[in-house]
Amino acid sequence: MKGNLYIIATPIGNLADLTFRAKEVLETVNLIACEDTRHSKILLDHYGIKKPLLSFHSHSGQMKVDKVLAYLKNGDDVALISDAGTPGISDPGYVLIQAALENNIEIIPVPGASAVITALCASGLPTDKFLYLGFLPVKKGRQTVFKKIAGSEHTVVFYESPHRLLKTLAQLKDFLKPETKIVVAKELTKIHETFFRGTVSDIGKKLPAGKPKGEYVIMVG
Repeated sequence: MKGNLYIIATPIGNLADLTFRAKEVLETVNLIACEDTRHSKILLDHYGIKKPLLSFHSHSGQMKVDKVLAYLKNGDDVALISDAGTPGISDPGYVLIQAALENNIEIIPVPGASAVITALCASGLPTDKFLYLGFLPVKKGRQTVFKKIAGSEHTVVFYESPHRLLKTLAQLKDFLKPETKIVVAKELTKIHETFFRGTVSDIGKKLPAGKPKGEYVIMVG
């Protein structure tokens, strides 16, 4: 009998956001596949969970996929977690999920934290329909994406790194109407969680002075 692959959402900042069910499953699986074993160990130690860990990240090759599949085919249950949030959303988890499905492994999602939903629900922007773009292209294709954002009839949400934040907000001005509403969420669920709300023409002035730090979610109304 084959094991199950559990897709487990982990906290995006506050360790207390791990669900009861997620903790229970992590305590019972035979192996935990995670992006960074050192990072995940902080969460697991916090809850006293001691299980074998296997690194599985964007640079993991087919050998790692095969190794996880070997556990599953042997009847062992495996949990897939990311550094933060829900696996498979803007991380390499989908590669393992696809491989598991091709081998008739049952996929069991254990829902929880997601930066996209966390940011949207407190943004004040319309959330009945939205477009999620993940991380924007670093160089090639950025203008195409900005045109897509400008042409969207729904709220658009995407992630941005701190060192590209100001540049991205400045570039958005060239494609959006001055009165377009923008919300920038910083360090969600962490001590310095902050929401900056304004228009595309003034949002830059509302951000703190100095070099941006932390993790950001940008939402365009």
